[in-house]
Amino acid sequence: MQQSLFGPDASPPPGLESPAEFLKGLNPAQREAVTTTEGPVLVIAGAGSGKTRTLVCRVAYLIGQGVTPERILLLTFTRKAAQEMLNRAGLLLGAGCHRVTGGTFHAVASSLLRRFGHLLGYSSNFTILDRPDSEGIVNLLKASLDRGEGDRRFPSKRLIVTILSQMVNKRQTLAEVLEERYGHLAEFAGAIEQIGQDYARFKREHNLMDYDDLLVNLRRVLSLPEAGREIAARFSHVMVDEYQDTNPVQAEIVRLIAAPHRNVMVVGDDAQSIYSFRGADFRNIMDFPALYPEARLIRLEENYRSTQPILSLTNAIIERAAERYAKKLFSSIDGGKKPLVYAARNESDQAVYVADNIAELIKDGTPPDQIAVLFRAGFHSYKLELELTGRQLAFEKRGGLKLTESAHIKDVVSLLRVIFNPQDNLAWNRILLFIDKVGPKTAQAMLAALRASDDPLAALAAYPAGKGWRQGLSELVAALTRIREQETPLAQFKAARRYYQPVFERLYLDDHPTRVYDLEQLQEIVAGYQTVAEFLNDTALEPPETGGDPHSAGGDGRLVLSTVHSAKGLEWDYVFIIHLVEGKFPSALAERREEIEEERRLLYVAATRARRGLYLVYPREIVQSGRFGEPTLISRFLEEMPPGFTISVGGHLAAPRVFSPRTAAGRKQLFSRSDLTGSRVRHPFFGEGRVTGMSGPRVALVFFDRHGSKSIHLDYAQMEVIGP
Repeated sequence: MQQSLFGPDASPPPGLESPAEFLKGLNPAQREAVTTTEGPVLVIAGAGSGKTRTLVCRVAYLIGQGVTPERILLLTFTRKAAQEMLNRAGLLLGAGCHRVTGGTFHAVASSLLRRFGHLLGYSSNFTILDRPDSEGIVNLLKASLDRGEGDRRFPSKRLIVTILSQMVNKRQTLAEVLEERYGHLAEFAGAIEQIGQDYARFKREHNLMDYDDLLVNLRRVLSLPEAGREIAARFSHVMVDEYQDTNPVQAEIVRLIAAPHRNVMVVGDDAQSIYSFRGADFRNIMDFPALYPEARLIRLEENYRSTQPILSLTNAIIERAAERYAKKLFSSIDGGKKPLVYAARNESDQAVYVADNIAELIKDGTPPDQIAVLFRAGFHSYKLELELTGRQLAFEKRGGLKLTESAHIKDVVSLLRVIFNPQDNLAWNRILLFIDKVGPKTAQAMLAALRASDDPLAALAAYPAGKGWRQGLSELVAALTRIREQETPLAQFKAARRYYQPVFERLYLDDHPTRVYDLEQLQEIVAGYQTVAEFLNDTALEPPETGGDPHSAGGDGRLVLSTVHSAKGLEWDYVFIIHLVEGKFPSALAERREEIEEERRLLYVAATRARRGLYLVYPREIVQSGRFGEPTLISRFLEEMPPGFTISVGGHLAAPRVFSPRTAAGRKQLFSRSDLTGSRVRHPFFGEGRVTGMSGPRVALVFFDRHGSKSIHLDYAQMEVIGP
């Protein structure tokens, strides 16, 4: 078995510090974590608490105490993290650290399976499949089933691989995966299951493993008595970074390797467990003490990143969690102002407020790349993107495409572009390809006819269509005519969406239920414009682009717009968190208790990214389904906040005041009755509806005007009673 997973690194330089010397630089909790070397240890490392330094020093300390480097196993989630830790440990101790077995779960699994894979029928020269490899095999298997070519609605190779992977990482059945995220693909369940079986057989027959197989097969090898004992005997000490992000298979691998000696330290933060959609299981870190009753619990609570007012707020956010390890972050960093809360009039005012404050920070000397705007979902930043672009403030977006980059956004905007400018050949080419059975060659021939006419729409109506796509052409002409007849941008957009909806579902079968939120947000943006020309002009403007490292906080001169998931592990001097209303943050899709709790942890992660200043912003009104002035419900996470942790600013000239939101009990009173049958309610995503009955003590059946029947749990409901 290879000792280093990074190749032939040069030996580290001579020792620079003795263990006694580098222990002096640790705080008491860090020192306890480093020097506790026997038995199970759970280190709850709060955000910015020096977790990496603690792990580095523990590796060096173990070697300094005489532990053979080869008998130390360090498991991380990125190769870069493991390499950085071992390099830093080498700089401290000066010898031996490069021989520690450290790397990602997958890298360690690959190394072990090269030696022990024969027990499962694999030779040592098995090939590891990357994602494109897996998709290529699935594509071949689709063809063998005669699916995917004749039926254009059949899920893509990419989505099938995603579904098969989720089944492994979350230990779910195909039915459970489809019900949870892909209900629109239920009719293809049988074919997907067959492809999954054929895919597994193909890999076995050709000595192949994908990334999921590496973990599953390592667990299988470890479960074999003789092989499991041999592997476990190789390591006397096991350390795991970011334990809150492990999935069930990874947690079981850790348990099996550490079984003989139980010298396992896991480091993580339950409050930063936010990747359940990738298979991460919050229960792993919460149930560690039950798995190891003798485990020592150590809390790293001293924060080296943020000022105390920011930490006081983050402590208050997570204190309301239904289940957590108690901790209070504190900082010795001097100064700092309380986080600001701004209640914007609407989404436009929210964008203006954020842009104004960013411009002011930059004017006062803050580098743009030390400013970030964070949000729950990629489409939440669209209005702000337009505002920043209009001011020529360059930004980098992470965790989602910019407004003008998404294919489905370009599609629907193209329908408006050809009405505004009938000579827009690029937009014409895009929408001609909407017609089923029309390909690039036919589209070019049609474009030639349109270019030769003074009235392209009339020329399109008169074009001699083929029998197979005549109906599709007629539908497009009728839709463009209706769009042209509308008098407002919103009416034109709605007409475009009515035509585009079936096209949208056909072109983006895999994920159109997710993409639809982008279109909803775009509709809200269009509703704020007086003319289509203004809207098209704003979306056409692009700020200057430069290259950058997506894994760094900034560094290329641009401010960052990012989803919270993409911001984890990073930090900035100033952070804005926007759209803090029900249905946005927390997400409208979060209904179950565990989903709401993960939303709370997301806000905690977002707030702990800030070093010097934190801004919490929410709109009091939004445009929803074309209706102006729809009132919002402030995010429950702000609503629950005790007074005194933040400062409220009601406008650019208003004096700051202590923010005291209405209590959460105010909303709970709306649901104090045991039976809401007949009540009229409003949900931030589903809109208005009426309660038709109660299916349980706290579960209401609601028929929503636009979304039909839904089952809503009142204890976690994001709605209000608006009438009898």
